[in-house]
Amino acid sequence: MTACRFVAIIACAPMTGNDLQSYAPLLLHLILAMALSGVLLLLSSLVGWRRPSKVKSQAYECGITPTGDAREPFSVKFYLVAMIFILFDVEAIFLYPWAFIFRQLRWFGFVEMLLYIGILLVGYFYLWKKGALDWNTPAARRDRVS
Repeated sequence: MTACRFVAIIACAPMTGNDLQSYAPLLLHLILAMALSGVLLLLSSLVGWRRPSKVKSQAYECGITPTGDAREPFSVKFYLVAMIFILFDVEAIFLYPWAFIFRQLRWFGFVEMLLYIGILLVGYFYLWKKGALDWNTPAARRDRVS
């Protein structure tokens, strides 16, 4: 009987040392990563060849010669399409864990997910109203219609 009590006492004993000791491996990893990256940058600047040319200084865009100015404004449609991708990502992030524990959540989880999907649908309807899902209509005409 005393052997079982001894095992239970050891299992429930608090960790020795302070909380900072548990972060020591993380701190060591960060220090080593910064040191290694610093050494690699220093070595590449010391050993690497420096022969700048006009071709090497140009911006590289998938092998195509760049045209126009890089600072020209983007269409609003670009940002609306980005919002669509964000909505899809957020939806996927929350739907997978919910589906995994769906049976444990029962009706509460079902109602919460309906509320969540309703909020997402508001975002989709906003994008639909703004014309972000209409690929065939030019941007200037779409702005006049809305």
